[in-house]
Amino acid sequence: MDSTSSPLSSSPFEQVSRALGDYIPRDGAAAAADPAVPQDDRSDPPSRNGDGATSGQEQILGAVNLDVDLRITRCNLDAPAFEGLMVAVGGAFADLLPPGDIPTVTRRLRQVIETGEAHVARVQRLRRDDGSELVVSMSILPAAAPQEGLTVSLIAMARRLHLYASETAIGTSLDIGETAQSLAQSLLVWGDVAAVDLDYAVWTGEAVTEQAQGRIRLRRAALMPDRAWPDGYLTPGDNLPNEASRLLSLAVTRDDVAQALVIPDREAIERALGDPRLVRALVPVDRPVSVACMPLVLEGSDGAPPIVLGVAEVWRRPDRPFHDSELLDLQELVARTAHHVDLARQHQREHAQVLALQRRLLPRAGSDTIEVASVYQPTTPDSAGVGGDWVNSFPLPDGRTALVVGDVVGHGLGAAAAMGQLSMEARALLSAGLAPDEVLAHLDETVTLLDDADAGLAAGYSALGSTCCIAVYDPVSHQVVTSSAGHLPPILVLPDGSARTLAAHPHPGLGTAFALREPFDVHTFAAPPGSLLALYTDGLVEDPAVSIDEGIDRLTDAVSKVHPWDDLQQVARSLVVEFASRSRLRDDVTLLLARMAGRRKRDTAAWRLPARDDAAARARTLAAAVLRQWHAKSDPRDSALLVISELVTNAVRFATGPITVRLIKTGHSLLCEVGDTSNGRPRLSRGGLLDDSGRGLRVVHKLTTRWGVRWTDTGKVVWAELAR
Repeated sequence: MDSTSSPLSSSPFEQVSRALGDYIPRDGAAAAADPAVPQDDRSDPPSRNGDGATSGQEQILGAVNLDVDLRITRCNLDAPAFEGLMVAVGGAFADLLPPGDIPTVTRRLRQVIETGEAHVARVQRLRRDDGSELVVSMSILPAAAPQEGLTVSLIAMARRLHLYASETAIGTSLDIGETAQSLAQSLLVWGDVAAVDLDYAVWTGEAVTEQAQGRIRLRRAALMPDRAWPDGYLTPGDNLPNEASRLLSLAVTRDDVAQALVIPDREAIERALGDPRLVRALVPVDRPVSVACMPLVLEGSDGAPPIVLGVAEVWRRPDRPFHDSELLDLQELVARTAHHVDLARQHQREHAQVLALQRRLLPRAGSDTIEVASVYQPTTPDSAGVGGDWVNSFPLPDGRTALVVGDVVGHGLGAAAAMGQLSMEARALLSAGLAPDEVLAHLDETVTLLDDADAGLAAGYSALGSTCCIAVYDPVSHQVVTSSAGHLPPILVLPDGSARTLAAHPHPGLGTAFALREPFDVHTFAAPPGSLLALYTDGLVEDPAVSIDEGIDRLTDAVSKVHPWDDLQQVARSLVVEFASRSRLRDDVTLLLARMAGRRKRDTAAWRLPARDDAAARARTLAAAVLRQWHAKSDPRDSALLVISELVTNAVRFATGPITVRLIKTGHSLLCEVGDTSNGRPRLSRGGLLDDSGRGLRVVHKLTTRWGVRWTDTGKVVWAELAR
């Protein structure tokens, strides 16, 4: 090399590029490797055996020269391994590529032209003229001087190397469809069409059990290549007819050993199927074909028979019969990847369980005092990530409504189990009358207990740091009481359209109170009829491009534009779509919207009475007048007056300070509430005939459909519901 040579000329790539240039015929035709042999004197290429090898050593090297416009100027793809490639001098190199790979490969080719730096040994697919694909190792080199453009070397991947690469690629997803598609794409190396059919139990995630012969039910999971197929041919999502399933089951039921089943020609296939409709459903073309069926099975433990997951089929022309070595390779690939299919099945089962739990936790329809809409969207559709976010709304026995949203750390069954436990515990405690801050204190203790060595750390899951926000709406006082454990603040939109976040004193997540040792704060806000409350998780407002505060401001602005006449569920879906597209779904997204209607003033009545001996009589008189205005029937009216009298009497006897009495008319019931300043809990006891106390509460228990206690900042409220 002289000193004026380009830097490339002194590199090994220059030598490789020059050698490849000598390998390509100068006449530009896709001819044999030796240009010294005249075209007319060249013998036919050596015939291939079933492995795709020549009678001598298999030729796997090809080379192509490209100009600066990425068009083919010369090529040598005569090796049998490259048979069927669409090669034309003057044509675009992109014509050799699958459509989805064209942008990436074109960018790499132009990068080598611009920088002069070689791009070496990348696995690439090439497209044959029949739609099948060839896997190669592709290197892109600048053409050797004085040529301009590129030299591209193509090395057809050996079957054994392809086995390893395929197994690695197939195990990258836990989605059943993607796993089956990866397997079908790998099988396409051995044929012209590849299909994967899976048992129904795999699709549903159910436990796969041993099937009796002829009882396998299959559904098509994947089909390659991806193109338009004749009408009636089974494509992904179609169920195989029972007759076809029985035929394919032969591949897995003979002698209880998983074996490949080969049908060598179309005539034999038609005889085996015996029905023209089955032929149209299972045979991909109307030309001569042969098929090899490989079982997808799990080897049974302790000598048990293999368990069927499905069947993979490879179709190709009968002039290329399946040889034993190929069948061994096919069976080896399918056997190596069967466990990936089973892992996807297990994930599908877990995914279905989590979704079922999540659906159970979704809010039900609202009531005449509040309208509720919610949306939950996991990180990914396959949802490797379904798990931690949860939302719930439910009526409390005393006529209020609880709204709860939380974000449990992590995903999967561990997070789902913690989520379910926290959600149910929150509901039980709120229904028992505890205030939101008291409920969070109990949830905090629960998360700490879940993180012990047996339930949490030993199982590889910790819920420490989970967040939760609880809001309780009172439709009579038109107030919302909130408390939060590390959660983002709710958004309140007033009837005039003004919106603000309900800021609260920051508090760490559940299970981390040891870092602060402070009680949970409680905040009370006015929510006049027509107000809108939004609870959400951080996945809705997180955006890599902006701060979390700006994301909350965006949501606040969006919620403030909701019209009172808008369908709330549709609004919730639209907001999730809008904000999830910004955040590109980096986390699960949950949104709960609640529109407060409240109770009409004419349906409620409230009094404040001194704790004196005549308080019960005064309460009966006031309540009787209201019940007459409400046109209450005599029996319910008398029962309500007796209940009020007993509750007020107990309040005077066991408490001090003023007594509050409230009557609420609902659709089919009356709600009586009596509040006092005592923290003692009334307890219903069986009692005896001669007991001097406890009879009043037994009277209340007999006359009402349900009753209970809730605690307030100043004492407690005993409520009772009667049929109206």
